[in-house]
Amino acid sequence: MTALRFDPLRLPPHCQELRQEVRAFLADEIAAGTFDPHHPEGGAANADAFSRRVGARGWIGMTWPKAYGGQERSFLERYVVTEEMRVANAPTRRFFVVDRQSGPTLIRYASEAIKRNILPRAVRGEVSFCIGMSEPGSGSDLFAAKTKATRTDGGWLINGTKIWTSNAHQSDYMIGLFRTSQPTRENRRHGLTSFLVDMTTPGIVCNPIGQMTGHREFNEVVFTDVFLPDDNVIGELDGAWKQATSELAYERSGPERFLETYGALDALLRAVGPEPDVRTAAGIGRLVAQLHTLRRMSVSVAGMLEAGREPVVEAAIVKDVGTLWEQALPQRARELSAFLEPDDANHESFEKRLAFYLKTAPKLTIQGGTTEILRGIIARGLGLR
Repeated sequence: MTALRFDPLRLPPHCQELRQEVRAFLADEIAAGTFDPHHPEGGAANADAFSRRVGARGWIGMTWPKAYGGQERSFLERYVVTEEMRVANAPTRRFFVVDRQSGPTLIRYASEAIKRNILPRAVRGEVSFCIGMSEPGSGSDLFAAKTKATRTDGGWLINGTKIWTSNAHQSDYMIGLFRTSQPTRENRRHGLTSFLVDMTTPGIVCNPIGQMTGHREFNEVVFTDVFLPDDNVIGELDGAWKQATSELAYERSGPERFLETYGALDALLRAVGPEPDVRTAAGIGRLVAQLHTLRRMSVSVAGMLEAGREPVVEAAIVKDVGTLWEQALPQRARELSAFLEPDDANHESFEKRLAFYLKTAPKLTIQGGTTEILRGIIARGLGLR
């Protein structure tokens, strides 16, 4: 049984100084037309160049060893950068996955050759990663994965399908979870191995999965006799479940897990102005209080990661509660805007922004694990199942 811990933690002064530095950088990027904070996904065309500029500031791989180009800075500092980027709707998808989880996974489990080859380029903002975990028919149950890696001369042949793979069509690499042997009666988690996949390898096809927003993000990735050399095995053969669960602590606990629809709250505040009516003010107050609570929990998890702990259960709680909050936020913002004048210019802008977030909200439970899976993890950690 796991004892839950969300230690109260305040960001130290040097983190607040970093926050001002990041805000100034983002203000310059917005002024230069790199992206518009009021139009999510609008900076996609400039994402590659933006990624390299973020890398030049030392804000990718901040926590990584200096031997691989990192800064050996704290998880709390990384938290500040992530939070500011997310709130500003900056085009971070080019580097975010490798910075958040793929890089730390390679540092911990990959060969020295892979680390020396990939990590310095990632730090410079030159490579992007996607995560190959979920599969058709198994959803967030990672241990039900059926995509097979079969032994062949000098390596492995991969056959099968991954699904809901965010930005696979734009990624240079994937860390994929593949079945290398059958599970045992004693351990259904046995038999899965992580591999580094070069996404330009012959036999890989990325099929788009449509979204209501009209933006392409999710993909179905099909592998047909894709050859991966032995050197591309990441970590222990047949034992990837040990590293996959710790990897998800990085994926599930950050501010991106409750800030994806934050723009709906920002739009509401702009629409109602500095003197909202009592009903609206009370509703906004509740939303801000809930957001503050989520933020304190997420900062606490960042502190645990900084201390070398693996807060898997706490991270699952942040993801579960955070997703429910950010999914409900656009509709709640619409309810609180009910008394705005329809011909108000602020109202028209608000409706346009809100429409995007309402279309975005349904997909949020897919990212990082469904609510049902997360609650199973929480229940198991608490000794309830």
